Amino acid sequence: MKVAIVHDFLLKLGGAERVVKTLADIFPKAPIYTLLYDEKATGHVFPKERVRTSFLQDYPKFIRKRYRFLIHKMPRAIEELDLDEFDLVISSSTAFSHGIITKLNTKHICYCHSPMRYAWDWANEYREENNLNGLKGLLYAPLIKYLREWDRIAADRPDLYISNSANVQNRLKEYYQEESEIIYPPVNVERFRAKGHSENYFLIVSTLTPYKKIDLAVQLFNKIGRKLVIIGEGPHRKYLENIAGDNIEFLGFKDDRTVKEYMENCRALIFPGEEDFGITPVEAMACGKPVLAYGKGGVTESVVSGKTGEFFFEPNVESMEDGLARLMYNEKFYKPQTIRKHAFEFSREVFEKKLMQKIRKLC
Repeated sequence: MKVAIVHDFLLKLGGAERVVKTLADIFPKAPIYTLLYDEKATGHVFPKERVRTSFLQDYPKFIRKRYRFLIHKMPRAIEELDLDEFDLVISSSTAFSHGIITKLNTKHICYCHSPMRYAWDWANEYREENNLNGLKGLLYAPLIKYLREWDRIAADRPDLYISNSANVQNRLKEYYQEESEIIYPPVNVERFRAKGHSENYFLIVSTLTPYKKIDLAVQLFNKIGRKLVIIGEGPHRKYLENIAGDNIEFLGFKDDRTVKEYMENCRALIFPGEEDFGITPVEAMACGKPVLAYGKGGVTESVVSGKTGEFFFEPNVESMEDGLARLMYNEKFYKPQTIRKHAFEFSREVFEKKLMQKIRKLC
């Protein structure tokens, strides 16, 4: 059986790309199709010999770096990928990959990280964050209309949807009227250890963008004066550094080994934003560390209140402070090995087993 993998972009290494890496390991001979590829950023994980790109890759580098300006071309680019030689295509979709066109006898499984968020539930937030007002706003409205129309048609193309959480499953039902089965993303929990002790700091590992709500954590730790370490890069970093007190340390991007070390030694992971699933909290739990998380989105399916962490339910400092107070009070009751054992419910082994069951059933 000839297999191909399709992913929207190979421009950075995030949670979705970890799923693609797992798929690539399961099917070592499968080529990986994508709209745009950055060899410098992702080539050590996805070697160029294995990657096949769309016509958008032929654009000059300065345009590819500003790929948002190419969004109107992406539906056609994904549809023009030639997948005729394959028996099974697995698309990993955050926006466009589910829209590939295959032959009638080719099976198409879509692992959906989310329907296109900036076309649906995140449309207003995207407009605000990118200052799409005035003339830009007038151009944005017909683009979103076009993307929604295309997306709804493309949504009927996969033979089977797999969602990465109940959160995304509900969104697929709402926007695509599609049923799906849940398989949580694979987390490499085996590489972490639960040391059973901690140093006196709390930890955030995240890209620094507005929707991650890192500013909320910064405001809280400014108020309480406890040490917070933030690992990650992004366009919001300068703003966050400007509002942060001396007790908050920004380390920028760090490799996996360094992140592992900080995670294994922290008191707890702070997760202030809403995510479709959230791999970082599971990694922290694999270290036996509790998680303080905003009680909305996919993290409500991985963190167990009172057992592996605590939630706060309003996106403000007061609610977050209440959640942190509960977490600190319960620190003496948390059992690192119990927390770690829970994390193994989201292991790569579980992911692979469930995925192969779906493939055998479909094919």
